[in-house]
Amino acid sequence: MSMTHPILANASAGISELKKNPMAVIEHAEGAPVAILNRNRPVFYAVPAAAWESLIDQLEDLELAALVRERQGEAEIEVDIDEL
Repeated sequence: MSMTHPILANASAGISELKKNPMAVIEHAEGAPVAILNRNRPVFYAVPAAAWESLIDQLEDLELAALVRERQGEAEIEVDIDEL
């Protein structure tokens, strides 16, 4: 029975291809993550630094948005900037 595995990237490469020329694999994906396959199964994703940084920024934004929603409706605290 053959199992299918989702590939969550628009580009993919085999481990052998990655070993031969890792930068060519990354450049081929034009800045997007690359699914690295072993026997046609994704085993990990190579994520370029800029894409990783963007992902982390998005996660931080989601966390901040959740915090804002959680604190919505709480009593406000008046603060005098000169007293800080």
